[in-house]
Amino acid sequence: MRRSPKWLLTMAAVIVLGGVALLAKGVIGSDSAAATFLTGNTASPSPTGPSPEELARIAWEKKVKTLDAALTKYAATAPEFSLAVLDKKTGLTYAFRGDQKFETASIVKVQVLACLLMTTQDAGRKLTSQEDALAKNMIRNSDNDSTTSLFTKLGKQSAVQKCDKRLGLTQTTVNSSWGLTRTTAKDQVKLLAQLVSDKSPLTASSRKYAHTLMSTVNPAQQWGVPAAAKTGEDFTVKNGWLGRSTENGLYIINSVGRIVGDDTDVSIAVLSHLNKSEASGHKVVETAAKMTRTYLKY
Repeated sequence: MRRSPKWLLTMAAVIVLGGVALLAKGVIGSDSAAATFLTGNTASPSPTGPSPEELARIAWEKKVKTLDAALTKYAATAPEFSLAVLDKKTGLTYAFRGDQKFETASIVKVQVLACLLMTTQDAGRKLTSQEDALAKNMIRNSDNDSTTSLFTKLGKQSAVQKCDKRLGLTQTTVNSSWGLTRTTAKDQVKLLAQLVSDKSPLTASSRKYAHTLMSTVNPAQQWGVPAAAKTGEDFTVKNGWLGRSTENGLYIINSVGRIVGDDTDVSIAVLSHLNKSEASGHKVVETAAKMTRTYLKY
């Protein structure tokens, strides 16, 4: 048999291999199925990247880190305070010392109002004219006598504590002297959330009533949380202030409320004590509230 010259066989092999290589190169760039046929491997799907929810969480965590640092720096120069922010649109909550307990002073009046509304709901009736007048005076003017009347009518400490349990407040202990009730910033934004949630034990009409009162407080009492609102945004607020003999006459200054705008719906609670005066306490809670907006960018 006649044999082919070795050089001819070698050349043929080069041509064939080179042709396959060229074919493979052209196919891989244009047809993944053909590339699979040539390589015998199943192509992996292209990564889709983080989901919108994951990106939002990553962005939130970055904001939280910068706010933590800013508040820690500010806290070194200010009386003791804590705060919490609940962003209704994202469902995310930020807290700085959020589990630390403070005495409520007059912000407990929101709890008394919520309890009054749930109690009348349970009885299947509307507020009486007297209850309506007392509630309006309690929230709009922070009237103490009106609060004591409602607190007593409801069943005092034990009754309001039961209402708090229904509202999901797990860090709040009602005191027989209602202004000395102890709470946390986290619990306070939970309460604020219950005033607007469809899943709240409060009915839509009760939530509307609470909003009406808290959005029409005496102008002289519209300090605190509203300082973080932008022009044109709506807000609700209830503040508390109390000079404490047990703290050398220094002041408890608290503010809770909600800010709503085109792209904003947040509930904020700022609690503080050891303030030298009411005015200086106002500055502390307002500075802290405004810092949450600066860094969380809501």
